[in-house]
Amino acid sequence: MSSPVTLAWPWMLLGLFAVPVLVAAYRRLLRARAERRTRMAELGLVTGPAVGMAGDRAVGPAAGPAVGTGRRRHVAPVLFLASLVLLLIGLARPQASVAEPRREGTVVLAFDTSGSMAATDLAPSRMEAAKAAARTFVQSQPAQIRIGVVSFGDNGVITQQPTTDRAEVTAAIDQLTPGGGTAIGRGLQSALSAIVGRPVLVAQDEATGSVEAQGEDLGYTRSAAVVLLSDGENTSDPEPGPLAELASTAGVRIYPIGLGSAAGTVIDVGGFKVATALDEAALQELAEVTDGRYFAAADEQQLQQVYSSIDLRWTVVTRPLEITGLFAGAAALVLLLGAGLSWRWFGRVI
Repeated sequence: MSSPVTLAWPWMLLGLFAVPVLVAAYRRLLRARAERRTRMAELGLVTGPAVGMAGDRAVGPAAGPAVGTGRRRHVAPVLFLASLVLLLIGLARPQASVAEPRREGTVVLAFDTSGSMAATDLAPSRMEAAKAAARTFVQSQPAQIRIGVVSFGDNGVITQQPTTDRAEVTAAIDQLTPGGGTAIGRGLQSALSAIVGRPVLVAQDEATGSVEAQGEDLGYTRSAAVVLLSDGENTSDPEPGPLAELASTAGVRIYPIGLGSAAGTVIDVGGFKVATALDEAALQELAEVTDGRYFAAADEQQLQQVYSSIDLRWTVVTRPLEITGLFAGAAALVLLLGAGLSWRWFGRVI
């Protein structure tokens, strides 16, 4: 189905009222020339009546091609008039609706801000590496993707609601600092809240460990994802596995980015030495439950694939495209065609 053409300045079409005026003037000019040649013929100044005229020449009745040549004299004026019409339409600034496919959706960056993120087994530290990876990710997103920021230590907090303002997202990332425990489940709960636009309350069955959302149904979306930046060491309830299953039922995929090394390191927490290491198995499980994908922050080449791997919705959006240039170009071509034919046939432009 073709898209309709609209006009930004439709009042410019008032100039088309000049077209019938020009046609009438052209016809009067032809009659005046015919009358003048008739009078000249009566005075014996031309060889016979003006049966067919090529330009200013009168051609006798015995000349076979005269009728065809006489018709040619109208071609150039008609083309000149057509170019004027095209130019006036172009001045009205016609616009066509163009279908444009693009990715849309919401991505929440969920940052582990526990004390273990201060470890330096990933230079310069896990937290700074997470920030750097997040900034690169933000800058690679299309402008229409909404990005939110969640931080989780002992609890989950939405530090930036999903927005298309990249400056606000970057500012929220820059303010993150490590400290406290690691509640990955709370972080995922806050990320879901940011995606659905309201607080998501959950209840966990202590016997089975399953988690159910309380209140209004979360719905289903294939246009949202959570990028989880963590070392995977969970230290608080609820367990992240059941929260990942809840995200999966809502159509939200989780893309964990593992921060740290499997060998781990020792950090100083309140005067105590605490060993911490990357738990890749836990993060990979979260990705598998939601049909997401795990990435290692130590592998810079793999991190560059985060953007292309996130499965967001492709939509077709129509946008207006001004096509004034097309009409102006067509007017110029028709004008040159008329001038060229007139020069070839009669040795003059008009």
